[in-house]
Amino acid sequence: MIRKFLGKVFSGQLFRPAQAKIIPLKVHRIARDRISRCAAKTCETLQQHSHAAYVVGGAVRDLLLGRDPKDYDVATDARPEQVRALFRRSRIIGRRFRLVHVMCGNETVEVSTFRGGSGGGADNAAGDQQTTDEHGRILRDNVFGSLEDDARRRDFTINAMFYDPVRQEVLDYHNGVPDLKARKLRMIGDPAQRYREDPIRMLRAVRLAAACGLEIEPHTRKPIRAMADLLHNVPTARVFDEMMKLLLSGHAAECVRRLRKEGLHHGLLPLLDVIFEQPLGERFVMKALENTDRRIKADKPVSPGFLFAALLWHEVLAGWKQAEGRGMHTMPALYHAMEQVLQVQAEKLAIPRRYGADMKDIWALQARLLNRSGRRPFHLVEHMRFRAGYDFLLLRCESGELDAEIGEWWEKFQHADEATRTGMLLGDSPGAGKKRRRRPRHRKKPAAASAVPE
Repeated sequence: MIRKFLGKVFSGQLFRPAQAKIIPLKVHRIARDRISRCAAKTCETLQQHSHAAYVVGGAVRDLLLGRDPKDYDVATDARPEQVRALFRRSRIIGRRFRLVHVMCGNETVEVSTFRGGSGGGADNAAGDQQTTDEHGRILRDNVFGSLEDDARRRDFTINAMFYDPVRQEVLDYHNGVPDLKARKLRMIGDPAQRYREDPIRMLRAVRLAAACGLEIEPHTRKPIRAMADLLHNVPTARVFDEMMKLLLSGHAAECVRRLRKEGLHHGLLPLLDVIFEQPLGERFVMKALENTDRRIKADKPVSPGFLFAALLWHEVLAGWKQAEGRGMHTMPALYHAMEQVLQVQAEKLAIPRRYGADMKDIWALQARLLNRSGRRPFHLVEHMRFRAGYDFLLLRCESGELDAEIGEWWEKFQHADEATRTGMLLGDSPGAGKKRRRRPRHRKKPAAASAVPE
């Protein structure tokens, strides 16, 4: 009996309510027309064919917060093949756990079958059992389950709410609505056990708390600092995906502050280990993150390559100066530092090569932008990465790393006409714009003509 009881405790079964709280429209105020037409149509079609179907996860949370969700997920008891058969424009994706993408015009809704957690569930179609590593991290969990199972296996209470657009009701299995009103982020089940199952949940806790203006509930927060090292056991590609969500959340500056507060900044990015100890580095990075947040909130495009270049810049800068101190010339020293930093970083965060190329271009331009003599500035303004390199230079000026005059000079130069640009070069580097007078060559005198007539 004791063993059975302990098994229920650690599997999270004791945290599952016997019945969900049903919250009516007059309380939650999420009318059907507030969700996307594709999500509503997907749920209605599934329900018309005798399947349960709900909008789930972050979309419900955002709607309750009065925000417009960026995307919609639907959970159903229908199997992937059954969902695929009901929608002409749909496809099954995934190998670990199959999902269905239902497409309506330019919108795509992701449909998943209810999943079981901790090896439970009513049915295991794939015949697989849950597999974990020596640290408790779940490696394989291909289990279908019931609606209650699906609610229980979700990470936080505010992500375990289900919205039915047909009945316009919210099903709340774990008191997510009261937690959202109280601005609390609470883990479902035992936090330490859930973090062992998937250490990425620690990063997700920081991101959600920062993005939604929540405080991490003490019981949920307590194990994080002690278990931070578990992130080293997670594949670098998964860590990169979560860091991308964090940095492009529109709340990156606050996320980085909270990473440090929770002891999660060590090891993810080399720069995050030291930026709060270096005044110039901290100012530079926080300005870059704040600029990114402003662009995202204004619905402007952002470059991940630019952002990672900013995060790693002071590592590159330190290596650059060290290489020059050993006698290397400026550009070879810079390239040496760039390669060294990216090589170290690749072991911790799998930054795709396409971003690495952008980062190198931006970094290399920093040395070239400091050389304003001769015809070099004319060539630089035509460089395909000039704007990114120039914006990066401005951040360095704003943070106090460089003299503001350098940024002002380039601002004027890039918008000036040819004559003004030439005058700027003459003023900046005397004689740089003048044509050098070529020294006459000393030609060999032809031999004297013979005095003897032919």
